Amino acid sequence: METVGLTVSSRTTTGKGYARSLRREGRIPGILYGPNRESVLLSVYGRELQQTFQSGSGENVIFKLFIDGEENAPQMAMVKELQVTPVTQEYVHVDFYEISLDKPIEVDVPLVLTGKSIGGEQGGIVQLIRKEIEVSCLPMDIPETIQIDISDLDIGDSLHIADIAVGEKISVLADTNYTVVTVLAPIIVVEEEEEAEEVGEAGEEEKEEEAEGAAE
Repeated sequence: METVGLTVSSRTTTGKGYARSLRREGRIPGILYGPNRESVLLSVYGRELQQTFQSGSGENVIFKLFIDGEENAPQMAMVKELQVTPVTQEYVHVDFYEISLDKPIEVDVPLVLTGKSIGGEQGGIVQLIRKEIEVSCLPMDIPETIQIDISDLDIGDSLHIADIAVGEKISVLADTNYTVVTVLAPIIVVEEEEEAEEVGEAGEEEKEEEAEGAAE
């Protein structure tokens, strides 16, 4: 996985009024923290952050943070939490977590299905039960996605965590017996018109039987 350089500015002011003034400049407030450093208040251009996540780099981007005014080496970090507005999806606050490239970290990696299942071709319903799994590995070994080939799955078949190949450098932290994807039997829907015809035919048969009984 590649790193993405990002220039950020340190700040000392807090509060809603200051946050609004930052956003008018196209910046959003943030914070950098980690196990081996004191927390640092930051601000960053929201558009730069958004472009990074929309460039296809995946969710687990490793940032090389260049802090304005600091002569220290850039800080390696990942986004721990990103707050967005519910309607416009604009970024409003970001939490960066400092990492070390030589120490394993725990992250969630998206799962992607590949291939066409046998059961799906026969009308079965492919159901992805878990969209991501938690793994542990070195930061540079984090995969953007984990692909699962479902080509051999027939109706009623399932794949579990233990069936997923992730490579020797990655450890899956989830329960190995957990079902990830399954192929369900197709749902048979009886058309209303057919039901109406059956009801109508049954009614006519009853009338005929009643008429025959009366004639006897």
